[in-house]
Amino acid sequence: MGDPIQLKDEGNKHFQVGDIDKAIECYTSAIKVCQDKKVLAVIYRNRSACYLKKESFANAVSDASKAIDEDASDIKALYRRCQALEKLGKLDMAFKDVQRCATLEPKNKTFLETLRRLGAEIQAKLKTTFSTDSRVQNMFNILLNEEMDKEKKEKAANNLIVLSREDSGAERIFQNNGVALLLNMIETSNAELILAAVRTLSGMCTGHKARAMAIVNMVGVDKMCSIMALDNEEIALATCSLFQSINDSLTGADTRDYGKEASLVLDAAKDLKTILLALLEMVANKKVSGHGRDQALNLLTKNVPRKDMKEKDHSRTLFTIDHGLKKILKVCGQVPELPDQLPLTENTQLIASVLLNKLYDDLKCDPERTNFRDICGEYITSKIDPNNMDKSLHAINTISGLLQGPFDVGNSLVGQQGIMEMMVALCGSEREVDQMVAVEALIHASTKMSRASFFITNGVSLLKDIYKKTKNEKIKIRALVGLCKLGSAGGDDYALRQFAEGSTEKLAKQCRKWLCNPQIDSKTRKWAIEGLAYLTNDADVKDDFVEDELAMKAMFEMAKSRDKTILYAVACTLVNCTNSYDKKEIIPELVQLAQFSKQHVPQQHPKDKKDFIEKRVKRLLKAGVTSALAVMVKADNSILTDQTKELLARVFLALSEDAKERGTIVAQGGGKALIPLALEGTEAGKVKASFALAKIAAVSNPEIAFPGERVYEVVRPLVNLLHTDKEGAQNYEALRGLTNLAGYSEKLRVKIVKEKALPEIENHMFEENDRIRLAATECMCNLVTSKEVHARYLQDGNDRLKLLVLLCGEDDDKLQIAAAGALAMITAAEKKLCTKVTLVTVQWLEILQRLCLHTNPMIQQRGLVTVYNMLNSDDSELAKKLIESEMLEILTVIGKGDDNPKRQEAAEVARMCLVKAMDLGLIKPFSSPS
Repeated sequence: MGDPIQLKDEGNKHFQVGDIDKAIECYTSAIKVCQDKKVLAVIYRNRSACYLKKESFANAVSDASKAIDEDASDIKALYRRCQALEKLGKLDMAFKDVQRCATLEPKNKTFLETLRRLGAEIQAKLKTTFSTDSRVQNMFNILLNEEMDKEKKEKAANNLIVLSREDSGAERIFQNNGVALLLNMIETSNAELILAAVRTLSGMCTGHKARAMAIVNMVGVDKMCSIMALDNEEIALATCSLFQSINDSLTGADTRDYGKEASLVLDAAKDLKTILLALLEMVANKKVSGHGRDQALNLLTKNVPRKDMKEKDHSRTLFTIDHGLKKILKVCGQVPELPDQLPLTENTQLIASVLLNKLYDDLKCDPERTNFRDICGEYITSKIDPNNMDKSLHAINTISGLLQGPFDVGNSLVGQQGIMEMMVALCGSEREVDQMVAVEALIHASTKMSRASFFITNGVSLLKDIYKKTKNEKIKIRALVGLCKLGSAGGDDYALRQFAEGSTEKLAKQCRKWLCNPQIDSKTRKWAIEGLAYLTNDADVKDDFVEDELAMKAMFEMAKSRDKTILYAVACTLVNCTNSYDKKEIIPELVQLAQFSKQHVPQQHPKDKKDFIEKRVKRLLKAGVTSALAVMVKADNSILTDQTKELLARVFLALSEDAKERGTIVAQGGGKALIPLALEGTEAGKVKASFALAKIAAVSNPEIAFPGERVYEVVRPLVNLLHTDKEGAQNYEALRGLTNLAGYSEKLRVKIVKEKALPEIENHMFEENDRIRLAATECMCNLVTSKEVHARYLQDGNDRLKLLVLLCGEDDDKLQIAAAGALAMITAAEKKLCTKVTLVTVQWLEILQRLCLHTNPMIQQRGLVTVYNMLNSDDSELAKKLIESEMLEILTVIGKGDDNPKRQEAAEVARMCLVKAMDLGLIKPFSSPS
């Protein structure tokens, strides 16, 4: 048990140096052991100040209130609570606290100013509230008036949506019978009015648990599902956003402090369960449109599996498997070419496969996985019927869906007795649809190398036979993709080619021919890209593909189309063409050992060397690959899986390798497209996207590369690259990117500091690698105008200032320019640092003199500015020491140098120093005899 007074004092020390987390720890420990109520009140008050700094305003209010409970006239606690309440938007309560403060200290200017400001804000808010009420009513009148012209209705709808996105506006709509009026808009059956109503409801539910629960009960989950089921993509998407807003608000996105009302809005479990069951019901409902089904599956994918595997509760996944797995399998098994099928879009079945994969991955133990496989097995078995080919087709297509999702489950089902025989029998059927389903299943079944080797011996002849004999282009292309897949089983290993020399090039040529043929339907052309995704493992195929500009542009156009099932294949093709996959390092000694023991040694294709890759990258950029990637990144998260995002990040990194090409990437929207890839996805994908982002940020105008508010989202990925576990090249580019951003605006500098970049940048200033040390020093030079940086340099017990002074004495001109620039700016901003410079190292004067005598005018000027700052620092002893040293002679010589125009600025600063020395009475003006 610690001493509460001692713990409180330790907390105070941590608070004073800016270590807020440690301060909170100390205060919390003190609270646990403190018995003295008066001391306890002081500790709560201090911890409240910490929470204010951390922007944890609800906790700040709570702690300040505990301090006030002990002493109602605790003016510090009252004012802190006032500040926190203001940030929480509770202006009336904040006003009462500051009013009490002003009563206790009537002459305190801070209290009086806050009182005046809050009073004005409350008056403005009341005025807005009354005007908002009339505006809300007016908007509804316009929207529900059938005689009103279309333009006025659209304007009113947009105004309503905008208003609902502000908390005060949403509350006014809700209080003015808005939900009932929005339901009236939905009942009109007018698509535009329905869309406006749904978007308004979505805004009202965002971040407000109580209001979201009320709206769920007033509108009804079934009603919301029926709106999402409409055959209108925009309405389905808007309703999906409404459900997501409700889910987020009910599961913790709402951070407001409800106080005593909390008990009324805490339990949302019943509503969440109702929504989950309703979405599962939509999945296999024939009355639901394809767009509605897509959004129901998307919502399940996003909200059912755990986002973090460290979370213990996965009951939603188990519930979904028990109540909805067979419904999802039914979607996977649909064959659109057959009669009486569920309405689907091009993307529905892939979204269902992704959902199955996420559910399976979320399971914790073998019994749960066995149960999942058993349900799938029972479903497949129940559908196989030798007397009903359509039912059997459904079973085989369901297996295809599983092979694209949880592959191990699908793979185990393929191995069951009778399944493979059924596939082979369907391949020989006369019906086109039978052959298509069977060949697609064979393709998906050969995904893993072990399966591919099985099919190489058993399936190649079957696929070749289909390819040669069929006259149906749809079947032909699918058979060809199967051959492509099997032909690429060796990856990029030149020695493991499965087919004879030239065979893969022929297959690829046929794929390109189909891809460029606009007469063929898009679903069939999609399979041509699937073929290329496998064949481009071969370097000859890559080179031929990038030479074919029509084929590249055709693929990019398809990547931009509504059919997003193609994204993975396009991404794979681009990764292969840019060689941006992971490559194993080949160690010569191990190669010799492998050859000696007659083991296989991977061989690199001659066209996979650096100069060939660079040529391919240039051709892809010229054909417009960046604009295609920018569109692909915007795809729905359910289809744009983390694996696909990683592939896109790899491609972007390969494209941004050459600094000369980065302008092209920015011009085609690549800068903005990289931001979501750097923030979401696999760890490797985020790092690669951040690396590409850093390369672009280092050489681009931030205003052009990341327009608007997007530029602030770039900071975090770059700061993450500064960690010591990242590669040196990543550290270097991230520092250069941050340097460029820090030089752009004060707001960006504040954001960089807030993301806790300073400790990492300081660490890299100690780096042995010259390039990283220079980049870190340049970055710090651009950040020293920030008050937070000043505070860190003013702190005692560290070597920050010493390092900066010593770096000024290095022999590297660029490093000296950065370090001397930082020193000049920070001593100008903080006079105390001028004195501190003399204490951190005995070499300070020698280093300063060397700067002032430097042959580089930029370094010389920075040194002279630092000297001026010291003379102007109000430290008379320091000024006297400078003038009594050789510095006076140096200043005199430089001040007389008018001849050299490059040194004009340095001479001007030197003269300013001499004038300052005269003002201080340290030297007398020289007067010539008359």
